[in-house]
This record gives sequence, C-alpha cells and structure tokens, in this order.
Amino acid sequence: MLLSLKTQLKLNSQQRILMSKHAGIARFTYNWGLATWQSLYKDGYKPNQRLLRTFFNNHVKTNPALSWLKEQGICQKITEFTFENLGDAYKRFFKGLGGYPNFKKKSRGTDSFTINSGGKPISVGGTGLKLSTIGWVRTYEAFPHTSTTKFTISQRAGNWYISFTFEQELPKPSATMTIVGVDVGIKVLATLSTGVVFDNPKARDKIKKKLAKQSRQMNNKTRGSKRYFKQKLRVAKIHKRISDIRFDATHKATTAISKNHAKIVIESLNVKGMMSNHKLAGAVGDANFYEFRRQLEYKSQKFGSEIVYAPMFYPSTKTCSNCGHLQPMPLSVRVFDCQICRISLDRDQNAAKNLEKLGRFVIKTR
Repeated sequence: MLLSLKTQLKLNSQQRILMSKHAGIARFTYNWGLATWQSLYKDGYKPNQRLLRTFFNNHVKTNPALSWLKEQGICQKITEFTFENLGDAYKRFFKGLGGYPNFKKKSRGTDSFTINSGGKPISVGGTGLKLSTIGWVRTYEAFPHTSTTKFTISQRAGNWYISFTFEQELPKPSATMTIVGVDVGIKVLATLSTGVVFDNPKARDKIKKKLAKQSRQMNNKTRGSKRYFKQKLRVAKIHKRISDIRFDATHKATTAISKNHAKIVIESLNVKGMMSNHKLAGAVGDANFYEFRRQLEYKSQKFGSEIVYAPMFYPSTKTCSNCGHLQPMPLSVRVFDCQICRISLDRDQNAAKNLEKLGRFVIKTR
C-alpha cells in the first residue's frame, strides 16, 4: 500500500525565499492555466492539461517579461505538476466530486508546489533531504529509509512542510486481536465496546475567545497594510493550533483502535447533513467525524485490520445491548435505562456494544 508522510522543514532565511519563489511560480502558472482554459472553452474548444502546458512553454519563450520563470535555482518541473493539478481539479469538478476550480491568491497563505528528480527514485532517510535544484534541506523529524519519486512542499501559517508517498507491504492480520464497536460522538471523541474512552479535546471551544480577539484586531487594521498581514499571520497560527490539537487527538485514537483490533465496527454517519445544522455544525466539525473515518480506513490497511460499516439508520443508540429492547433515546438523555431488563449504562457505551454485536454477524465490507 502507499503511505504518506508530512513534516515541517527547518529552513534558513535564504531557503524560505527560495521556497516562496517556487510557490509563486506554481501559483502564477495555475492562474494562467485556469484563465486560458476558461478563454478556450468560451471560444468553443475543449482544452486539456497537455495543450495548456504546450501553450505556456511557447508563451514563456516568446515573452521576455516572463524571464523570471527561468531564474537560476528554480526547478522547472513545478509547472508540469501545476498543470496536472489543474487537470485533476477539472476532473473532480466534472465528476461532481468538487467545486469549480478557483484562482489562487497569495494572501491566503496556503501555497504549495511539487518537484521531482526527472522521474528517478529519490532516496529518503534521516533528517536531511536533497531536493532538485534547491539543494539540501533539513527536517525536525527523521524520515524512514525508503525512496519516493516526488515531493510536495507547502506553506501554512508561516511554516513550510514537505510530504511524499512511499510503498509499504501490507501486514498479515493477527488472529489474536479482537472485534470492537466504535461509537463516535461530540461529548467524547470515541467510545469503544471494550470500555475505553477517547476524550474530545474540544480545541475550538478552548481557544475561541483568543481567536475572536485576534480576529477583531485584524478587522480593525487597514486591509493590505503591513500590520494587517502581521495580524493575519497571528490569526492563521491560532487556526493552525486548533487544527493541530484536533488532528493529534484523532491520530492517537485511530492508531490505537486500528493497531489493537482485528475488526472495527463503526457507524455510517451523514456528516454533510449534520454540518448543515447550524446548531451542531461547530461541534461536529470540532469532533472531526469525517477525518476520524478517513484515518481509520487507511490505518486499518496499514495494520492489517478490517472495517465494517453499520447501516446509516442502524438503531445502535436506541437498542438495549443486553436484551435487544428498542426504546426512544433523546439527545439530552446520557444514560440508557432499559425498560425491560433494567440494565443501566452510558448511552455511548451501549451503542458501541450494539455495534460490536452487529460486527460478529456481518461479512467484511471494505
């Protein structure tokens, strides 16, 4: 299977400037390609990424004002990958998997570019990496000794990150591991049928006052000024802090679940529908439901476990895990008190036990 790694780069001031130049060229190329695509489509043509790349190369050769794109020390492969990204964006749009491609803005602070080594495999290992035309860069974390074909470098909240994919053999499933039901929620991140509970850090609630204060200060500054951009970076760092806390808790929970259980049973939640409810959207987003499921899917492959999805309307919360009695359970009721067998337990624990029972009779669905 393919695994991906991403870590922060340890750059000096000159390397940061060089990364910004690469990102600027990638952004300019993407916007040029998008504008040209729209123009050709209006004229009745059906453009594609290869046609755009040919037009762009000819345009650069005949326009002296674009000589900065060929500056020494700049990897020329970034434009090739940029047109591939634009083509992929249109493919997702035509398939209904995404919105129409938008022009990239420097002010958003989420630049990225992709480079390779002419199609040759690149050795990776330790905290040092040699990038094509850029040279040696260092990372805060050590990479495993492996190889890859390309790197993606991105910027977020003033920090630069590098990511790549590599192949790893699938492990053999362990027969000694157990089946587990997983009930995800808002109050706690996840409750397992074994009794283990993963707390929800609720990062948004903890930092929302600080975020609101910094956002007000940004709105009070003149848009486009130096102080405005400095304050915007502070706000971006707070958003990054919230995201990091949320992803850290999700990664720890999904790794522990996938690593220690042979079969994982989880509900098929309608996250999009839940996010449309303005009263629940903030809490649902903070609970990271979609990311929790996405991580479980690829980590189950990594550790050789199996995922079973319960039907979307399976009454795991309303059903007694002891006798099977079905009774209403409003969201305000946190304890399941069975009216038949009189068992009393936490509603999330009861739901997790029902999911575990369901998994014992369901064939592998992933």
